[in-house]
Amino acid sequence: MLLPHQKKYPHSGQDRKSQTAILAEMAVEGSQNAFDQLVDLYYNRIFKMVYYRIRSGMDAEDVTQEIFTQAFKNIKRLKDFSLFNSWLFSIAVNKVKDFQRKKRFTSLFGMFPDKNVETEQEYEHEAGAESGPLEIVIRQNFWKQFESILNRLSYLEKEVFLLRFLDQLGIKEISVALKKNESTVKTHLYRALKKIKDDDSVKKLLKESMP
Repeated sequence: MLLPHQKKYPHSGQDRKSQTAILAEMAVEGSQNAFDQLVDLYYNRIFKMVYYRIRSGMDAEDVTQEIFTQAFKNIKRLKDFSLFNSWLFSIAVNKVKDFQRKKRFTSLFGMFPDKNVETEQEYEHEAGAESGPLEIVIRQNFWKQFESILNRLSYLEKEVFLLRFLDQLGIKEISVALKKNESTVKTHLYRALKKIKDDDSVKKLLKESMP
C-alpha cells in the first residue's frame, strides 16, 4: 500500500463526508482502490494530528504509516460507514498514546537521539506552513510555549481541546474517537477552555503573537 505524502485536496467538508462514506463502504467490501482513495483524503489530516502531538516529523511519518496499516487490517470491522472519520482518529489517538508510552520507556535507556533541528524545520513546513525560515522558527517557539500551557490540562482536557480546535472534529466525532459520551466531552472541553482562558501566560502569549 503506497501512502501519498502531504497531498492537498479541494473537497469541501460536506462533499468529503459523503464521499468518505461511499469509499468506506467499498473498502469494507474489499476494494483496495477505495481504501487508497481514503488514504489520499485523510493522510494530510492524520499526519498533522500526529505531528503536533509528538513533534517529530520522522516519527510522525512512521506512526501515520502504522495508523493506516491498522485501519486497512481492521476496515471490515467498521459498521457505520459515516463514522469512518471518527474511527480513523480513534486509531490515531491510540497509536500516539502507544508511541508516547514507548518513548517514555525507551528514553530511560537513551534509545531516542536528539532531534535534527533542520530536519524538523522541514517537517514544520510540510505540516502546513507556507512561510520562510523565520516564520517557521516563530511558529516553533509559539508551539513550544503553548505546549507548556496545554500540559497543565488533564489528559482528557488536552485531547478534547486538540481534537476540537487543532484537528477540527465535532463533539460527536470526538465522542466516538475517545469512546466517551458527548456530555463528558463537552465537560472536559469547557474545563479546558476555562483553564486556558484564565491562564495569564496565555494572554501574554497571544499578545506577543499578535502582528
